[in-house]
Amino acid sequence: MVTAAPPRPAVDAPDGPDGGSGGVPARVLRAVPVPLALIVMIALAGVVLGRVYADPLLTRLTAGAAVGSVLVSVAARRLPSWLVAPLSVAALAGWTLLSLRLAASHAALPGGLGEVAVDAARNAIPRLLTAMIPVEPAPDTVLVPVVAAWLTGLAAAEVALRAGRVLLGYLPPVLLYGGALYVVGPNAGPALAPTVVFAAVAAVGLAVPARRAGPAAADPVAGLAPAVRAAVRLRLLAASAAGVAVVVALAALLAPVVAGQVDARPVDPRRYVEPPQVESLDENPLIRISGWALNPDQKLLDVRTEAGAADGGPPRIRLAVLSDYDGVTWRVGATYRNAGRILPAGEPAPGAATDPVRQEITVADLTGKLLPAVPTPREVTGARVAYDPASGTLIRPEGLAPGLRYTVASVRERPDANLIGTANVPAGDAVARVLRVADGAPEQLRRLATQLAEENGAPYARATAIADFLAEHYRVTADAPSGHAYPNLAFFLFGPRNGGGQRGTSEQFAASFAVLGRLAGLPTRVVVGFEPKADGPVRAADAYAWPEVLFEGVGWVPFDPMPRPDEQPRPVEEDFRPKPEDPPPSEVPAPTVEPTATPPAAAGPDRRGGPGGPGTPVLVGGGVGGLVLLVGALLLVLAALRRNLTRARLAQGDPGRRIAGAWRELTDALRLAGHPVGADLSAAEVAERARRALAEAQAAPAPAPPPHVPGLVRGAEPVADLPGGPVDELAGLLNQVAFAPGTATTGQAERAAALATGYVAALRAARPGWRRLLWTVHPGPLRWRR
Repeated sequence: MVTAAPPRPAVDAPDGPDGGSGGVPARVLRAVPVPLALIVMIALAGVVLGRVYADPLLTRLTAGAAVGSVLVSVAARRLPSWLVAPLSVAALAGWTLLSLRLAASHAALPGGLGEVAVDAARNAIPRLLTAMIPVEPAPDTVLVPVVAAWLTGLAAAEVALRAGRVLLGYLPPVLLYGGALYVVGPNAGPALAPTVVFAAVAAVGLAVPARRAGPAAADPVAGLAPAVRAAVRLRLLAASAAGVAVVVALAALLAPVVAGQVDARPVDPRRYVEPPQVESLDENPLIRISGWALNPDQKLLDVRTEAGAADGGPPRIRLAVLSDYDGVTWRVGATYRNAGRILPAGEPAPGAATDPVRQEITVADLTGKLLPAVPTPREVTGARVAYDPASGTLIRPEGLAPGLRYTVASVRERPDANLIGTANVPAGDAVARVLRVADGAPEQLRRLATQLAEENGAPYARATAIADFLAEHYRVTADAPSGHAYPNLAFFLFGPRNGGGQRGTSEQFAASFAVLGRLAGLPTRVVVGFEPKADGPVRAADAYAWPEVLFEGVGWVPFDPMPRPDEQPRPVEEDFRPKPEDPPPSEVPAPTVEPTATPPAAAGPDRRGGPGGPGTPVLVGGGVGGLVLLVGALLLVLAALRRNLTRARLAQGDPGRRIAGAWRELTDALRLAGHPVGADLSAAEVAERARRALAEAQAAPAPAPPPHVPGLVRGAEPVADLPGGPVDELAGLLNQVAFAPGTATTGQAERAAALATGYVAALRAARPGWRRLLWTVHPGPLRWRR
């Protein structure tokens, strides 16, 4: 038999003079401030994060998420608490899809909503942390902030409104605001105004506490005698005043201590995230010139110029800018950041004429990741790109594919010819990179550069003299061997003609100009690209390299050291001709630096309150449980970062990079075990210390090493007792990479990974149990300088 429940008192009924309500206006004044404060606090987090975005779309979307999440909780305040989260998540799905559609339309991305949503969900966090500043609002760069803002509003509203714990409900917005400040880092100025408004809004919300839904919302002392009611209210007031005094005192005492621990410059989280990487051919595309010269009819691109061709003639198409030279290889040396459709705009050189150029380019047989464009690109549509502002080089992280079509809007600069002749060249740390001359330059090169510099005092005259010297004395041949190391350049400049010297491709001409220019005090670089083309196919015969010189107040000026087709080269003067020597072998690119790891995403907490508000034990238990979960999540993130770092070192890149990564795993293990090795030690000395460290660790009372450690355990014989040992083998592989770059094979890289993995496992197994756990989550390898 079911009996009817007694009627519940109306929650919103007027309380009368003693209840403190006084009618509908008073109830509204008590109900509005806290939800409004939560909305403004979450929206301010979007304002802070939006300072590194290119336009206010992200701020608007996070403000919409703040309003939607809080209003859903307000509208569902009379429903059971377990129904609020599903309703809010359903509304979140709708707002997220709308946000992704708006962002995709704003960024002019192709594809349907489903394809865009899947791509954004898969790449949201890494692209957000590797995106170029200012970040263009795109689906993958707005997804995480929008979802975080909505979940923050849901958790805050449920705790502050349903449970009536306003101060505790402020915790999610404070964490969101702090996260926004951390993501911005040093890429924007101090957020003083938003922070002051954030604190003021929070204070207003605390001044008018929220009303609980249910009988608990009534005045707890309404039924007491007047004298007792006054005494209880006085005690409550005294307790509140004491609590405020304690909070203010703690803030006054701890604020200077906390402020003293904060660095003047915030940490940029992007330093811990691996930017897009390129292969060796993209890091040094100069070595591709000779291959293209042997296949001149190969179709690489199709170009159609939509605007700008008539102003100054067809423009050159640039593939890469190479600024670093170590005596063996010219390299791009770029740090690419994922970019949106709009690229950062730099200031043109004073007095330079600028022409807008817009080209539609279709990829044919061109491979790699480098994306050709007229310098300097400002907008790219049709392809997702990463950009290096220092060099103006574009890449497509996914790689080029036949049929890829994209449009590039560029600003072509034409320096004032009247200023170049009298312009000086810059010096100092700002241009040290393009002035550096690697050790080992042949004496013949130095003598030639010195003579050309002595005969021509002005920087432009020196650059012109170098270009004229190369154009007058050397020949262009398509079958010249590739190579631009010091020996290759010396043979090209001074080798006997009947033995293959004094002839080369644009690779040798551009590299020789750049090296001679640096020896003569000129900041130079090498550019790889294609001949000027307005419309039509771009073939391999159109590919060439040219040098550029940096002048103060003018910018980078290209030079042409190539010989004229109707002129015969004159013999090189006897002063510059060394003894005949055999032509050097073609150079092989050296391994590039190892990548860092990409941190995985961490799931947000799900907070739910009871219909009448949780009690103090529940809140304390929830707080302790949340702290435990937070610590556990932190440990899991550290373990994942360490695992990703090891995987990146041992499995990514060319064999040379993987062997170097295996060696880094070994040295990090020694440092974790309390046996750090200095950079001044040779590989053999480090190997000796590694064997001694493992022997000492295994001799101490510790758990037995794992039964099967590949490459390090032979039966029951420990590594330290083996003659030579696998550590020496790993040191030998490292020396091979250092002194014979490019000769390492994939099998040797896999062997190095097995040796390093086995040694680390054996050394870790010899540690006590708690030290083995600390080893797994130790953050040291993530921050130790390479």
